[in-house]
Amino acid sequence: MEPFLMQAEEARMKRDVRILFFCQALMNASVVGQVAMGGLVGYSLATDKSLATLPLALQMVATMAASIPAGIIFARLGRRAGFLMGAAGSFCGALTFALGIWLGDFWVYALGALPAGIGFGIAQHYRFAAAEVASPAYRPKAISLVMAGGVLAAIFGPELVKHSRDLFEPFLFLGTYLILSLLPIGCAVLLTMVRLPPAPPRPKVTTPVIDILRRPAFLAAAGTGAMAYGTMNLLMTSTPLEMMACGFGVGASATVIQAHAVAMFAPGFFTGRLIARFGARTIIGAGVALNALCVAVAVQDETFWHFTVALVLLGLGWNFMFTGATTLLGEAHSPDERVRAQTANDFIVFGTVACTALGSGVIHATAGWEVLNLMLLPALLFALGLTLFLRPARIRAT
Repeated sequence: MEPFLMQAEEARMKRDVRILFFCQALMNASVVGQVAMGGLVGYSLATDKSLATLPLALQMVATMAASIPAGIIFARLGRRAGFLMGAAGSFCGALTFALGIWLGDFWVYALGALPAGIGFGIAQHYRFAAAEVASPAYRPKAISLVMAGGVLAAIFGPELVKHSRDLFEPFLFLGTYLILSLLPIGCAVLLTMVRLPPAPPRPKVTTPVIDILRRPAFLAAAGTGAMAYGTMNLLMTSTPLEMMACGFGVGASATVIQAHAVAMFAPGFFTGRLIARFGARTIIGAGVALNALCVAVAVQDETFWHFTVALVLLGLGWNFMFTGATTLLGEAHSPDERVRAQTANDFIVFGTVACTALGSGVIHATAGWEVLNLMLLPALLFALGLTLFLRPARIRAT
């Protein structure tokens, strides 16, 4: 009977991971679609064109700001309540984006980035939830598989943009945002089917957050994650704008973003195995090399294929670096410190992303495409240095 119960528990665990995979896919689809069209919508509505990426920057600011209240909600009410609040934020954000387009008002459109960013920030914890429902041996694979939910988002999001942008002419992309508002509803339905851990018991003695922040393992994980996401976002956000300047249409830029997003998430089906075999730091180093190669391709020329190959390399590099950083984060905390460590990590990561989202439009408008690409290199070297020199003993067994 005991082997039977163990098999049943393992089957249930893998079912929960699959459901989280689809939740991640639905939440990411709206973000991928927003990347494909957000800069273009901002450019069309903003009087000052350097503000074209401001809505994306505000979305990342909200993502960063959401990390602290999300941590409190997860700690007190559990994962399910927090994820449902994130779905509600994404729903409200999509409808506000649609209202801004309907009114032709840039600032109303930008306002939609706030609830959308909150939803996106909370959705980042699906990878942590996967680690919590998985057994220690299955944990790296569970994390990478849930992150691979972005593959469906990468396919579906840009296709949705391309086929729904003209539904309510002359209000370009209005129909897209109305459809995107349905995705978090589907996510909320799936959340009723998954077994999630309850809110953790409050420890009698809590470790100060500053002590967690000082740990080499945390510095390596958060710093690498910030550089991975920040450099990726800096280049990705400005790519549709540069393609528009080169004469490419919305369909072409959406296809490039689609290829990029697939490259971001498809390795999730095997990145966990690579980390288990070679170690997180080796995989992070491979990600740094891929991102450096992306820069080399991007500055060579501005044909459709140069954009596509560069963004695919960027996506692959991001996956290796960010999945590796997420794995390293597990070395930085004990079980009772889990939520605080994850919250602090995401605050740092998405604070960096917010800065790059705003800076992307400004740098692109003032310094140009080549300078923007070359700015990735120092950040990549910094991330590589963190993983090479911060090699602490593990805080807990995984």
